[in-house]
Amino acid sequence: MLPKFKSLLIPMLGIVLVWFLVLPGCGPKPSAGGKPPQQTPEVGVVVITPGPVTLTRELSGRTSPFLIAEVRPQVGGIIQERLFTEGSDVKVGQILYQIVPASYQAAYASAKAALARAKAAHAGAEAAHASVKAALARAESNAVPLRLKAGRFKELAPINAVSTQDADDATAAMQQAEAGIEGAGAAVKGAEAGIKSAEAEIEAAEAALETARINLAYTQVVAPISGRIGKSTVTTGALVTASQAAPLATIQDFDSVYVDVTQSSAEMLRLNRIDLASGGMGGKNAAGQARVKLVLEDGTAYPIPGILKFSDVTVDPSTGSVTLRTVFSNPQHLLLPGMFVRTILEEGVREQAILVPQRGVSRNPAGNAMVMVVGSEEKVEPRVIKVERTIGENWLVSEGLKAGDRIILEGIQRARPGTPVKVVPFGSKPEAAPPAGPPQSATAKK
Repeated sequence: MLPKFKSLLIPMLGIVLVWFLVLPGCGPKPSAGGKPPQQTPEVGVVVITPGPVTLTRELSGRTSPFLIAEVRPQVGGIIQERLFTEGSDVKVGQILYQIVPASYQAAYASAKAALARAKAAHAGAEAAHASVKAALARAESNAVPLRLKAGRFKELAPINAVSTQDADDATAAMQQAEAGIEGAGAAVKGAEAGIKSAEAEIEAAEAALETARINLAYTQVVAPISGRIGKSTVTTGALVTASQAAPLATIQDFDSVYVDVTQSSAEMLRLNRIDLASGGMGGKNAAGQARVKLVLEDGTAYPIPGILKFSDVTVDPSTGSVTLRTVFSNPQHLLLPGMFVRTILEEGVREQAILVPQRGVSRNPAGNAMVMVVGSEEKVEPRVIKVERTIGENWLVSEGLKAGDRIILEGIQRARPGTPVKVVPFGSKPEAAPPAGPPQSATAKK
């Protein structure tokens, strides 16, 4: 059997040998140099065209009410009645709670009676003053003839026209009248002091009556501001005290809301330089206030723009940041206090801004941003650039590129620095071609 197998094996080897000799002649002919031809890699590019771009800054924060007031009693007592619905809108001056007023009504009545007594005492003092004033007038009237008589007798006594006794009696009568005048004058002064004292008593009584009236009015606890009132912390029958620590309820006015956000002091310096160099930030209203947009928690835009109210004058030493306060109108009460939101502040417009899609930016080993550019000889050139920030899906480039530069966005894996490429507009499907080098990452690192 072995000779038979050998007879079959020899023809088969011959067939295989012929196959290997014929097969190379069926393929393409090699080039004169002995190497197969290579296709030029095809890449998709975008051409840099500077244009105006609105620069914005996004800062997060929380909403807070425009006004907030904690309702506290100003007198102590028992809550007689709650006169509002929790969660409702209230108006300034609206009665919220009624405190039992009986003791304050009694105090008011007592103060009113005290005022009446003070007024009556004042009337008595005025009558006494009138009486002593009349007595003074009578004393002065009676003293006039006595002064004349004493004067005449004093002149006649030396010539013995009147007796010495009569002269002495006239002088004594005059002195007695003078003493009466002095006494009446003192009584008038005393009566005037009594009037002043009575007037002071009236003022004190009026003040006490006003205090009693105020305290009686305070038994009605009213809303200090208009807004929406929250839950009540006390019920009917609860004992409350004047100016207690715990509020009875809280009212918040959020027809407008504040959004306080923080910004680094370094960024604030940069904005201030922009403000000085350009004569003001962009996006301002007619009053010169910077406009601010708002993005809600669910990512939707708030329809009403706000304004930048002010920035704090002090940098927080623990965070190195400055607080900015923005104000938004909230007529539909869509914004509730405490909501997390994002504000978008318009910094201005850069007229000749250069934007590069993020997919075309990578990082070199040193960590610098770079792009692949098609040069004048249609060859790939790496270009280090300086990026400032992202705007949508693009990088804002401040250095390294100019108008007309062609940035490779598609087919970058097929081109390595120094190799010639075929340029097509970005979005065209590149032709199949062998890779010209190892793949390069086009992901922009932040």
